[in-house]
Amino acid sequence: MTHPPGPAWGQVPPDPSAPYGRDPFGAPYSEKSRTTAGLLQLLLTLLCSVGGVGRLYAGHVGIGLLQLLGMLISVPLMFVLIGFLTFPAFWLWSLIDGILMLTGRPLDGRGLPLRPT
Repeated sequence: MTHPPGPAWGQVPPDPSAPYGRDPFGAPYSEKSRTTAGLLQLLLTLLCSVGGVGRLYAGHVGIGLLQLLGMLISVPLMFVLIGFLTFPAFWLWSLIDGILMLTGRPLDGRGLPLRPT
């Protein structure tokens, strides 16, 4: 009689309720990556002045659209002078948000922590 193969000695069997693993506090990781979300947010803000993409990827549609549309609408408003105040504010918010996504413990839209890789 043979037994079905199980995990090797010292390995933890896979958890079907947490296919991407669990964080140190026991919460299951999201299928979204913290690195991808942070780099999308940070690099697109720095290189293209387009913010909010990392937040949209992570599932925070409201914040992502606010950052994205705020930056896009601020560009034509520069001719009315209010854009010179709103564009740097949205740009800085998106930049700091990207840094915090890379260094902090961000959550996805469902409240699960983003996985580290």
